[in-house]
Amino acid sequence: MKSSVLIVGAGNGLSASLARLCATNNMSVALAARDIEKLRGLAQETGATLHRCDASNIDEVRNLFEDLDATTGTPELVVYNPSARLRGSISELDPKSTLNAIKITCFGAFLVAQQAARRMEKRGSGSIFFTGASAGVKGFANSSVFAMGKFGLRGLAQSLSRELHPKNIHIGHFVIDGGISQEVVNKSSSGGDDQMLEPDEIAKTYMSFHNQHRSAWAWEIELRPWVERF
Repeated sequence: MKSSVLIVGAGNGLSASLARLCATNNMSVALAARDIEKLRGLAQETGATLHRCDASNIDEVRNLFEDLDATTGTPELVVYNPSARLRGSISELDPKSTLNAIKITCFGAFLVAQQAARRMEKRGSGSIFFTGASAGVKGFANSSVFAMGKFGLRGLAQSLSRELHPKNIHIGHFVIDGGISQEVVNKSSSGGDDQMLEPDEIAKTYMSFHNQHRSAWAWEIELRPWVERF
């Protein structure tokens, strides 16, 4: 059976680049999202299976992994991409919307990681990667909700790396410090729009992380365009 990848919160941009790269590397691809209709073209291109799933819902995440149990089995690589932005001052933010955003950005990551870890522990190997942001290391004004979610995501990844690395399960947290380009850049151009992060290049870093030898595992990396300020 081919090795496989599960990309949760799949869409255009980074998720699509990851799906294409994994397919090129002879991996079976599973794409999970609340809206899978937008993924039909990508699925046809990569041979991916589509799975409707709200990552913040306990039952739906469990059902997602049980579906995989019956088909491709436990993925070698699981990538968690979902996040929710909710801007506003602390005095104006709606508590219910705030809770929902944190559930998507952080709690869903816990649910996916729990289901993946249970299976990977039995097998004795695997990688679980989380897509973070600069908001996970520095909170910005009027962005407290996003900061809470991404700080929580980073804390989850750091804790899991200490818990699961000794069990041969590789944890990766990727701080994406800048905007991700939604357009394909002409690689032959002299400059290109390299003020934005290219999703194909980010995907290569994820794959490199997945292929790291366990004698020299990293748990986190920051990625930013060369013009982005630290």
